[in-house]
Amino acid sequence: MRFCSKIISQVKMKIKILLLLMAFCFLNCKNSDKVERENQPDIYGVQETDKEMNEAMKKANQTLADFNSALINPKIEVKALKVKFENETDIEHIWISDVKLKDGKYSGILDNAPEYIKDHKIGDTINVDNKDISDWMYIENGKLFGGYTIKVLRNQMSDSEREQFDAESGMQID
Repeated sequence: MRFCSKIISQVKMKIKILLLLMAFCFLNCKNSDKVERENQPDIYGVQETDKEMNEAMKKANQTLADFNSALINPKIEVKALKVKFENETDIEHIWISDVKLKDGKYSGILDNAPEYIKDHKIGDTINVDNKDISDWMYIENGKLFGGYTIKVLRNQMSDSEREQFDAESGMQID
């Protein structure tokens, strides 16, 4: 039991590190508004009219069956959903980990502290309305699958920023 607990702890740490590295992607994006936060990833604004980002979110929703297949594969350790949260004035898209699918509904753990949405905090269990899914990702044998919004932001980086991101993330991104 102790060995299993240690492995689970290591996997959770890998997920948290990966999600922080994915936040690095936001750190280097051009043409975005940046909110710096202590002990949390910076937040970068993307316009609601950003065509590439909207296409990425659309593709993520059209390919959720691929994510569902990964959820039932015990060999894939890193799996996450990006979820839209909103209130009267603000929208945030935040990654959740420890994703579960039951009766067609997703749930998971909020991985970053929301900046504008005060109804939730880091570590909360979130029940996801499927219409609020903005991306999904998993990593298998070091390769990123899904992560469509990550790819859009990565493509906006300069060559040197992209090289740094790739080196720090350790993921193979097509």
